[in-house]
Amino acid sequence: MIKNNLEIDVKIKCLEERVTQAQLAEMVGTSAPYVSRLINKKDGIVNKVFVDMLDKLGYDIQLTYVKKAGGTNE
Repeated sequence: MIKNNLEIDVKIKCLEERVTQAQLAEMVGTSAPYVSRLINKKDGIVNKVFVDMLDKLGYDIQLTYVKKAGGTNE
């Protein structure tokens, strides 16, 4: 489970870089509706397009793995 809210993250990064989601979609070679669907997904998927979007906005992605409480594989 990814705990970050991807929709808010992307929207904030777009605002900071003064780029619309449509412009961002064009920068990564996809459609604006696909970008919208990608960042609005409830399961928080991270795929190549998402990585490319953040790269075009000038950001790297760091994944942090945290051991579950109790240390079991349930």
